[in-house]
Amino acid sequence: HYLEHRNIISHEIVFTPPDYVAHLTAKSRFGRMGLSFLNAAKVHSGFVGRLALEVVNLNNERQPITIKKGEPFMHIEFLSRVGNPSPYTGDYMFQYLTDEEVAMYKRILRDRFPGLFEEGFIERMAVRRIKNMEEG
Repeated sequence: HYLEHRNIISHEIVFTPPDYVAHLTAKSRFGRMGLSFLNAAKVHSGFVGRLALEVVNLNNERQPITIKKGEPFMHIEFLSRVGNPSPYTGDYMFQYLTDEEVAMYKRILRDRFPGLFEEGFIERMAVRRIKNMEEG
């Protein structure tokens, strides 16, 4: 509904390598309908997790916007950063991931980016992660 705010969790897991940053935009079809992101449409370098997308309906005719489950409604663009890699160290690392998914990405981070994260950081974030919408 018009001006209604919704949190949508992405189906896809996003891993932004530490030397990249990602930007999100609504697919033009939904943008023309009035769908807009409330939060910054940016994914930090080194982030791993599902995205919590805060969207609002700004439709000029005040009509509902329907997004069907599994329907693509956004674009993600990865851009290389200038300078040293800068890993994400915020509270949302590994958000909405299962234990199995976390284990897989912990291995990837340790094997491909050794020494990038502070000792013990990856383990702490895996334990502290947001697991569902009620926690977020």
